Amino acid sequence: AIEADGRDMKALFRRSQALQKLGRLDQAVSDLQRCVSLEPKNKAFQEALRALGSSMHEKMKTMSCTDSKVEQMFQILLDPEEKDVDKKQKAAQNLIVLAREEAGAEKIFQSDGVRLLTQLLDTAKADLMLAALRTLVGLCSGHRSRTMAILVELGAPRLSAVLGVEHEQVSLAACNLLHVMFDSLKEGLQKDFRGKEDAVVLDSSKDLKLLIKHLLELLALEGASAHGRDNALNLLIKVVPRKSPKETNNTLSLWVIDQGLKKILEVGSTVCGAPGSLPVTENSRMSASVLLSKLYDDLKCDAERENFHHLCEDYVRSWFEGHELAGKLRAIQTVSCLLQGPSDAGNRVLELEGIMDSVLSLCASVCEAHQLVAVEALIHAADKAKRASFITANGVSLLKEIYKHSERDSIRIRALVGLCKLGSAGGTDFSMKQFAEGSTMKLAKQCRKWLCNETIDAGTRRWAVEGLAYLTFDADVKEEFVEDKAAMQAMFHLAKSEDRSVLYAVASTLVNCTNSYDHEEPDPQMLELAKYAKQHIPEQHPKDKPDFVKRRVRKLLTAGVVSALSCMVKSENPALTNSCRELISRVFLALVEEAEDRGGVVAQGGGKALIPLSLEGTEVGQTKAAQALAKITITSNPEMAFPGERIYEVVRPLVSLLHLQRTGLENFEGLMALTNLAGISERLRQKILKEKAVPMIEGYMFEEHELIRLAATECMCNMAMSKEVQELFLAEGSDRLKLMVLYSGEEDEKLRRAASGTLAMLTALHPPICKRIPQVTVHWLEILQALLLSPSAELQHRGAVVVMNMMAAEREVAEQLIASEMLEILSVLAKDKDKP
Repeated sequence: AIEADGRDMKALFRRSQALQKLGRLDQAVSDLQRCVSLEPKNKAFQEALRALGSSMHEKMKTMSCTDSKVEQMFQILLDPEEKDVDKKQKAAQNLIVLAREEAGAEKIFQSDGVRLLTQLLDTAKADLMLAALRTLVGLCSGHRSRTMAILVELGAPRLSAVLGVEHEQVSLAACNLLHVMFDSLKEGLQKDFRGKEDAVVLDSSKDLKLLIKHLLELLALEGASAHGRDNALNLLIKVVPRKSPKETNNTLSLWVIDQGLKKILEVGSTVCGAPGSLPVTENSRMSASVLLSKLYDDLKCDAERENFHHLCEDYVRSWFEGHELAGKLRAIQTVSCLLQGPSDAGNRVLELEGIMDSVLSLCASVCEAHQLVAVEALIHAADKAKRASFITANGVSLLKEIYKHSERDSIRIRALVGLCKLGSAGGTDFSMKQFAEGSTMKLAKQCRKWLCNETIDAGTRRWAVEGLAYLTFDADVKEEFVEDKAAMQAMFHLAKSEDRSVLYAVASTLVNCTNSYDHEEPDPQMLELAKYAKQHIPEQHPKDKPDFVKRRVRKLLTAGVVSALSCMVKSENPALTNSCRELISRVFLALVEEAEDRGGVVAQGGGKALIPLSLEGTEVGQTKAAQALAKITITSNPEMAFPGERIYEVVRPLVSLLHLQRTGLENFEGLMALTNLAGISERLRQKILKEKAVPMIEGYMFEEHELIRLAATECMCNMAMSKEVQELFLAEGSDRLKLMVLYSGEEDEKLRRAASGTLAMLTALHPPICKRIPQVTVHWLEILQALLLSPSAELQHRGAVVVMNMMAAEREVAEQLIASEMLEILSVLAKDKDKP
């Protein structure tokens, strides 16, 4: 418009507003000055120019003050003569704090800050490197153009090198910076302040791939630290796969598979202690498995999956063929990694010629390292139903032999886990036991013994938990385990340790002990048919009945299970997979089943831990966590259970329980919990409204199940304190008010109490509703009279409040009430001295 007509004042004014929002105040002033010169008497232009002038003055004042501060801080940090440690620490902290504010971040950036921060990184001093990395986080957060400029200045190789340093904190800070850079490059500008004109048109896909390429190279780099390798894997897990199936573009995953799958397998195939092996931690191989699993799950068609399989098979063959024993060990370790991650790919590789035979032959090796690799592969293969029968036929005798005769606990414990897996093939079916009577108990006893033996390293004791995860399908084993307080606490201690690969085994053991897995009661008719057809019928162990489960839960609570679970949830490790989250959610739901246990669960951090579980993970896991939150909210004071801002985070999970695909019990508990929240404050009611819960609450007011209908009506009663909800009752064509009036005349006293309470609230807070009541149903008068004549004092009180509000609100309505028998009823009630 301005190009066509440079005197278009409306266009000039709009552009000045846009420029002001973009932070380009000098150009905004120029446009406004042009507007004032074209129309000097326009007060809107004059006022806007004055306001902009004062904004510029304030900004210049702030900037000039900040300028000197930034220069001073860099001088202190980069001065080799400065020996005052406290002074340097203070300067570093000030720089980090300044970078968190947009104005400060932009000032550091404009003051040649990136070059100076690069100098701090190059000093190789841990404290200065940490200060530089944390300041760079502030500069990159939510600002794509700045992130791209910083990436050019620093270079991806330097960032990758810092990530791979031996100093654990520096590596973690570099990981955090890279994560922020990835988010900024992917999402673009997120802040109100826009510092660069071209920020919204820059293409950052090349920068993303460049960073990912260097992360992939770091995985196979011998000079990189073990922690750096773990951090690189964690970053790839977070930034490469799609966050949601709704996103259609999986090209980044495909690119990583083509460019870096073999590098990821290099980590997964590492044999600890072997010559030339990469430095890894106890979590590295598990992280590699999780990344492979997420990449595989991100594939959309058979052709993409087939390519993944071929790459894995080629990699395994490359080690298995022509590399003698060391190569065979690498190939078998790769199979273990794949079986723990994308098991379809693991099964395919397991079927390659010679692999399974090598696994079985190496199980009998005299070398401990070789035997460890083979036995672990055999254990992971036993997980898969298609291999279990083959291993039962060929591997059980071998595992028994190793367990009985090996002198090394590290080997025996793994052989025992293999036996545990094969022995638990019947699951919870009491009638299907693989081993002789008493054998399972002996295995479990040995597992507990190893678990409590602190002289054995944590990595080996983890396998004892793996064994219990399978053996606790047996109710006798569960009962003995919960009686052994030392074993329970040893397991909880492992769950809190740095070895996060134990998380799934701990969660599985607890699910078994609390019977929180899914189990449906079989249809009696189907049972009769199965008996007639001589089919196998699963049997429940007598010790898996509710009374036994309740006692086991109490013993777990006494032993400190909640604090262990809370620590597990806090973990940022890839081992905390969505399926692991689901298991933890199941356990929490079992722990809060009894109302008297809920206070203790909250006191030990259970309420706080449940919120992230209810917002992230599998749909089943989120629902179980949300139901546990609902149970806590129903019987506890929500403000005590979820203090501060946390109470507002509970609303969304509770609203999710109202969805139609949820069970009736979940709907009911969600409504009850929301009723409690809605009665606390207007801000909470607004949060419930924002989550679009009101239409769902209304829907359940028509539910056939009387308890759900009652809960929905009670919830609406509390929600009616909000102005927006009151307006809904006056909406044209709505039957909301009619339903409330009719429910006030129902036979169910609790429903009448909830509905008449809502009417009392509505008529008091929103008088126009009083006029509307006689219009919604011809029975309104007799319903109000029935309330006043009820034997229940609560119903009489509600009816009296509604009548009083209607009398005060509208003369015409008051005349209708007086013309009826209402006056006589009120007179009688007023004289009744027995009533309050």
